[in-house]
Amino acid sequence: MSCGRHHQTPCVEVLARVYEYIDGELATSDCATVKQHLDECGPCLREFGIEEEVKVVVKRSCSDPAPEELRAKVLLRIRQAQLELAPEG
Repeated sequence: MSCGRHHQTPCVEVLARVYEYIDGELATSDCATVKQHLDECGPCLREFGIEEEVKVVVKRSCSDPAPEELRAKVLLRIRQAQLELAPEG
């Protein structure tokens, strides 16, 4: 996904790290980079809002955390799908 505008950090890169951002798993500098991008990019902010809402619903629905191996596989597949869907350029 890309909003079509130039950003210091590309939309695809930000959205690929949105789960890590939500979970507070990013280094402080990476967190600031993602936050800055979301503050200035409406399409990514809307996508982030959707992702965050999905995560809240899943968290409410699941009492046991997913095994780390499963979580890693799911995140890898999400990143692969985002790269496949990203416009070339």
